[in-house]
Amino acid sequence: MKVTNAREFLKILLMKENMSVSKLAEKLTQLKGEHVYQQTLSQKLIKGTLKFNEMLDICDILGYEIEFKKI
Repeated sequence: MKVTNAREFLKILLMKENMSVSKLAEKLTQLKGEHVYQQTLSQKLIKGTLKFNEMLDICDILGYEIEFKKI
């Protein structure tokens, strides 16, 4: 299965980790020390405006890393 955007990628990771977007927003709030709203996070995913550093934080919370491979 080929994932084409951050929304699909994150949806798969959240399902694997049995975590909701709301719980993820709570954990991001703890990590960043500033409130991350579930609605804002959802909107970023829908609009495709999630920043790379935000995705790195999410991967860190879920226990994943992003790897680049030359093909």
